[in-house]
Amino acid sequence: MDLKSLDKEAEAAALTEIRNMFQRSGQLEKIEQFRHRIQRKKNSDESLLKSALTQQLNSVGSGLQLLQSSLVMAKEVEEKMINMQDLIQAVPKLSNELEIVREENAKHSQYVTAMENLKHIFTVQSSVEKAMGWIEEDKLLLAHQCLSDLENSRDDLLFELHKLTKQNTHDKITLKCYFDKVDNVSTALQEKLRFIFKRLLNTVRKEPTIVVTALRIVEREEKADQFALQQQKLTGFLPPARPKEWRSMLFRTLNETVEERIEGSNIEKRDEKLWLVKDLEIMRQLILEDLKVIKTVCIPCFPPSYNILQEFVKMYHSAVAGFLEQLIQRGIEGNEYVSLLSWIINTYPGKELMLHPDLKIDLSQIENIKPIMKKETLKSLEGAYLKTMEKNYTDWMDKTVETEKGDWQSGMPDQDDQFFHTSSPVIIFQMIDQHLQVTNTISQDLTFDALVLSIQQVTLYGQKYRLAIIDFKERHFKDRSQVPFFTQHIITIVNNCQQIMELAQQIKQLYWPKTRTDHYEDFEKLIETFQALRDETASYLLEEAFLDLDIHFNELFTVKWIATSIAADTICVTLQDYFQDYNHLRVLNFEFVIKEAQKMVAKRYLKAMLSKKISKPKVECEVIVKKIIKEVKQIKHFFDKIAPNVLKNDSPFDVIIDLAQLLNCDVEMIILDLHTLLTNYPSISEDHLFRLFYIRNEIKSNDIKEKINDAFKSRKTTVSTHDKLGSAIFKEIVFEKLWPV
Repeated sequence: MDLKSLDKEAEAAALTEIRNMFQRSGQLEKIEQFRHRIQRKKNSDESLLKSALTQQLNSVGSGLQLLQSSLVMAKEVEEKMINMQDLIQAVPKLSNELEIVREENAKHSQYVTAMENLKHIFTVQSSVEKAMGWIEEDKLLLAHQCLSDLENSRDDLLFELHKLTKQNTHDKITLKCYFDKVDNVSTALQEKLRFIFKRLLNTVRKEPTIVVTALRIVEREEKADQFALQQQKLTGFLPPARPKEWRSMLFRTLNETVEERIEGSNIEKRDEKLWLVKDLEIMRQLILEDLKVIKTVCIPCFPPSYNILQEFVKMYHSAVAGFLEQLIQRGIEGNEYVSLLSWIINTYPGKELMLHPDLKIDLSQIENIKPIMKKETLKSLEGAYLKTMEKNYTDWMDKTVETEKGDWQSGMPDQDDQFFHTSSPVIIFQMIDQHLQVTNTISQDLTFDALVLSIQQVTLYGQKYRLAIIDFKERHFKDRSQVPFFTQHIITIVNNCQQIMELAQQIKQLYWPKTRTDHYEDFEKLIETFQALRDETASYLLEEAFLDLDIHFNELFTVKWIATSIAADTICVTLQDYFQDYNHLRVLNFEFVIKEAQKMVAKRYLKAMLSKKISKPKVECEVIVKKIIKEVKQIKHFFDKIAPNVLKNDSPFDVIIDLAQLLNCDVEMIILDLHTLLTNYPSISEDHLFRLFYIRNEIKSNDIKEKINDAFKSRKTTVSTHDKLGSAIFKEIVFEKLWPV
């Protein structure tokens, strides 16, 4: 330590402190206060330093004293170790001299043990006979006491032989042979206990004291096993037949009994109907009653450490799992999958068994208990059930299609509230609903999978149904005399399609989870399939009707037509005749057919108008226009009479009148009328307009062509925001072009 450098540092620090202290002039007046304060601080530091030095010196003194005493003690230990080494050198000689004493001591110990067990040694045979008699008389505690005395005598004598340095194997064999019959008593008592434990549930209800006695014996033997194992660790000696492990024997016996009860509860007459349901119900009742007995009667009899209720639950759980696994391996079919899945998922862990009010056993709270069935196995069962369901659907719906085809060859179809129908849609969805009600008792996921499968199968049914309908239609149109009630059966099919869509919506409302969005496209595909089938089949109705009307539409806009109204009258009368049958359509289908019929009549009328059959001057065209307006009103009145609320505001016949007005307008105003027409009906083509003005022969073709071209050119600069219903008709009216556009 450099004192000079310390002094310099202290002096520098003091100067810095004084400089900081007297930075302001007013502080010079307080110099005495600063001097007194520094003096007090100096005195305090000196006191602390003196105190620290004093304590340090005292500690050094104490340390020196301890070192002095330690030195004295070390010398004493050294002297004692020298004395011990001298004594140890004399030990081998002393050991040899005491050999005779050791031998005498061993003999004395053996004699003492023999004297203590003399009574049992001389009475082994009688004690064995007495113990066997008590076992037969069910005096088990007395028998066990006798057995314990005999075993203790034998084990003490064997232990004395074990302690000898020079062990005589012959003596051990002789002693064991002498006590040989003791093992017979132990075996007999063990078998008696096994018998009691096998009949535990019956015995505990009638004579619980017998069960308690047996458990007391097991507990005593467990303590004897623990003592023997402890003795083995210390001495290396283990008595014969130890450890007996009678507690493990108890649980093995109970487990075997449980397995036998589960196996014995199953009748399994597979030729009987509902055999699996009966077997599962019998097993449920058996387990429920057994666990009630265990909970109410066995728990008071067993020591708490046995946790007997949980142990029994594990045994029954394991036995049931094994039984179910064997059942699956042997094979099940059809609705047996449903019965099994429902029992596993709902009945077994639910209020009908484990959560029964008398049990209230929560399997999730039991340690080391596995699921009654693996998830993979459950999934495979559900998959097998769905495959069975799919096969049933396929077979049944194939038969349904064949039945429908057979009905088409028969007489009039059934009707309900004037509507033709068959029972197929209702039966299909009743079958679906039954399946879903069953799966709903198992799990929501399985119900959803079954719902998706059902929807897919109904869609496939629709595709097969369509092929059969097309075949039916084609054969009919080849020879219309073969099926006299074709119209009625087609009406029935249209109604069936509509009913299937409605029933599908009802099933969706009942069973489709609001949170599920997957597979929604399957439902939409079903609706689209039957919507398209409804529309297509409805078109067959009109196709048949218009086959009869073709000749009358061909008479329109001919010279003969101008002079008579037969064609229009016949069209209305024929349609009215067909519409008498169409009244058997359901309301939505009837409205659809009426709309389609109006479009077809308007299209056929327009096609006749644009077919270039007549060409007249303006004066005669005015007559034609009046006739067109009259016939259109006649047809509209006919449809209004049949279906007053269908297409009330936007009729496809309006386009016919709008076109007819062009036939008697002034030539100068044609271009304006064309603009209006193109605005209202953007789908009309130049060819359509040129064919229209063919009727009016006083206008030259080049002039009308120019006006039409001008109208279309000016239309291209105008955005159309309105397209009437009749405009779509022009897309379906196609002729060969008269000139390149």
